[in-house]
This record gives sequence, C-alpha cells and structure tokens, in this order.
Amino acid sequence: MAIEVGTEAPDFELKDNHGATVKLSDFRGEKNVVLLFYPFAFTGVCTGELCALRDELPKFVNDDVQLLAVSNDSIHALRVFGEQEGLEYPLLSDFWPHGNTSRAYGVFDEDKGCAVRGTFIIDKAGVVRWTVVNGLPDARDLNEYVKALDTL
Repeated sequence: MAIEVGTEAPDFELKDNHGATVKLSDFRGEKNVVLLFYPFAFTGVCTGELCALRDELPKFVNDDVQLLAVSNDSIHALRVFGEQEGLEYPLLSDFWPHGNTSRAYGVFDEDKGCAVRGTFIIDKAGVVRWTVVNGLPDARDLNEYVKALDTL
C-alpha cells in the first residue's frame, strides 16, 4: 500500500546515474520534489514516460521543483539509459539493498522484483501532497503532475 497524502515522505539516500549521492532531505526547505518510481530502464512504457518528462523538463526541474526518477536498476544501467535517451535529471538507483526505498513508499512489487509506477509530489516541508500509483503496463499522465504542482 502506497504512502498517503499528508504523510511525511520517507527520507532516502540513493546514488544517481553518475554515482553522486542524492538525499530527499537535501531538498527540504528549498524545492518541491516530484518523486517518480518506474519499473525498469529500457522498457517501452518507462522510456516513453521518462522521455515525455525530458521534453517538458522546465516544468519539472526549475528553481521551485526537482524531479527525481527511481528504478531498481543499477547505476551503470541507468547511466547508459540516461545517455542514450538524453535524460538530464537524476535517475536514482534503488538497486541495493534491493527495493528499500520503493518499499518505504509502498510501491515495490515483491513478485516482480521492481517498483510499480508510483508518483509522489512532496512539498518543501517534506510532506506528500499528491500521489498516483499505476500498474506496470499503465503510463501516467504528466498533465496531472503539473496540475498538482500548481496547487503548491
């Protein structure tokens, strides 16, 4: 069960596709965060979603908002994926301990060994203000993220 709106977002510390450490708490008081979990790099729906975000990046990475995309892939796979698709936002690896952060947010599918499509908009105080969780085959609507961000 995914964490609910109004809940304090669980902090995490993950490596990005360049090996840098990213902590959710580093954005507290500074930026709202769009935290997006996706199953696997290089798959059709995931690539489509992440490239759509790339194409609308100023809405999701600016002075007020930071996009963080999390999968259970290794940082090495994410580096190649990011370079191949021209993704210029952090791709975070929840590879080891496998799925720890995905589990903390309630979006890890134990049977498949990956995160489902969960999105959490976290305000500057670290509180979840909006969320949507879709099944593995179901793409999310980016316009819904924009509407949710506009309410903050």
